[in-house]
Amino acid sequence: MIADLLVASTSLIAQAADASNGQQAPGWTQIVPFIFIIGFFYFILIRPQMKAKKEQETLISSIKTGDKVITSSGILGNIANVKDKTVIVKIADNVKIELLKSHVTTVIKDDAPAS
Repeated sequence: MIADLLVASTSLIAQAADASNGQQAPGWTQIVPFIFIIGFFYFILIRPQMKAKKEQETLISSIKTGDKVITSSGILGNIANVKDKTVIVKIADNVKIELLKSHVTTVIKDDAPAS
């Protein structure tokens, strides 16, 4: 879709240059496709990545003892202790592991009433 817009804008610029009886198109018209490309990359790639990183940092800063979490490796457990850069996760009776906070991907909310 964006590629079609770039091709269309380039062909319109070329037609405008041809229609001007041999005169060249203004210099700013050559920059327009690059502006579209930069805007495309910002809104499709960079901005969503920055938003996801900010959400992950918010999640990590809000972790507290007793939260049920899922780690990046798929381990489910409860937070037993929170340290500066690590958390201790209880995954079974008498089984605790220490993980970096950055490896906690999801905090499971148990707000649903049990039936």
